[in-house]
Amino acid sequence: MNTYNAAEQSVYLSRVQELLKIRKVNTPKACVTTYGCQQNVSDSQHLKGLLVSMGYELTDKPDGADFVLFNTCAVREHAEDRVWGNVGSIKKFKEKNPSLILAVCGCMVQQEKNAERFSKSYPYVDIIFGTQVGHRLPEFIYRKLTGERRIIELTLDNSEIPEGVPVFQDGGFKGFIPIMYGCDNFCSYCIVPYVRGRERSRTSEAILSEARQMIKDGFKEIMLLGQNVNSYGKGLDEDINFAKLLRKINDIPGDFRIKFMTSNPKDCTDELLLSIKECEKVERHLHLPFQSGSNAVLKRMNRKYTMESYLQIIKTARELMPDITFTSDVIVGFPDESEEDFEKTLELVSKVGFSALFTFIYSKRDGTPAAVMPDGVTREQKGRRFERLLRLQEREGKKVLESMVGRTVRVLCEEYSGGLVFGKDEHQLNVKFAGDQNIIGKFADVIITNAGECLSGERI
Repeated sequence: MNTYNAAEQSVYLSRVQELLKIRKVNTPKACVTTYGCQQNVSDSQHLKGLLVSMGYELTDKPDGADFVLFNTCAVREHAEDRVWGNVGSIKKFKEKNPSLILAVCGCMVQQEKNAERFSKSYPYVDIIFGTQVGHRLPEFIYRKLTGERRIIELTLDNSEIPEGVPVFQDGGFKGFIPIMYGCDNFCSYCIVPYVRGRERSRTSEAILSEARQMIKDGFKEIMLLGQNVNSYGKGLDEDINFAKLLRKINDIPGDFRIKFMTSNPKDCTDELLLSIKECEKVERHLHLPFQSGSNAVLKRMNRKYTMESYLQIIKTARELMPDITFTSDVIVGFPDESEEDFEKTLELVSKVGFSALFTFIYSKRDGTPAAVMPDGVTREQKGRRFERLLRLQEREGKKVLESMVGRTVRVLCEEYSGGLVFGKDEHQLNVKFAGDQNIIGKFADVIITNAGECLSGERI
């Protein structure tokens, strides 16, 4: 068992601090590049927190940095290709600065074939570590600074979740709180359970403590993260599930908004939907990936729900909250997806009326069951279907925006440009209105007057 020893890592952290002070006159710089999902972004915030605690100054530029880290993603082939290219480009900085420490971590590294390729083909990579050992970064850097040639640590044993790791929240007034790690669903196309391990939930006490501190620090939006937040609480020695956790966070005093992702339809209960309705700080939006409109494809995907059960969730949610909006993930061109299968996906999109879709052409991931499934669908067919889906969603998304005209929404103001303020409302819709910079990071009530590419309105 890879039990987390906070005291041990604190010792390593202090030792690195001392070594950096001895070895460099100027403050050493660290550059962290993140690929992939919000969970990876959150992981990088913890890694940045450790680096800052060790005495590093964060920079966005690898040139001139003393420590460069790539936090990788294995979900899409495109993300992997970018990593290989960018890690290769760092070699010139290493040649210019031999003391530069180069590290790679994350989901991509956790795959054996990728770890082996980093080890054999990229000998200038000094530290290689997986998804469950990031809290040991001070130890890894100390070992490298004290002469160890190379550190490779890929332990994946579903050990306890390390608490108390410092966090560098770089979102200003928007922040992440991971509530669980790993996944037990084993969808046939997905590599996540193999690279992040099985589900492990944080205690509600740890989550609530972190939420209270963020609210005290002025955060206005808290995003709860997990591979499947709906299954939060399994295995914990307390009477808790995701619906109850939402209520506990909602009860914390303060003016803030609660978001979450990602939800699996098979675990989206009526209890959860009722909690969303009754918790005034939880946004009126649900990201509920359906992936395909065909039950036959869903069965091959091992998604464990049907389109009928999915549509029932949508129906129940709208009965409880008529103004709720939905977004989803869709995979086009899953192995042997027929034209009839795809038509059912289009039918579902028309029935639900999503405000937005995150659409992907199926990307084979070695090591998953889907990777060896026969596939008679050509790339050209998949491309044509993808374009049809995009055109349909453009029309459906426009309908959602047009339905908002005349309504008053609460906008979290995020950006300012040219006399206009841009932000998102409680339905996860983009809104712009005339305003000034002083309102950034605050909420504003806006009456919607126009629906173009995004909603436009006037501040009340």
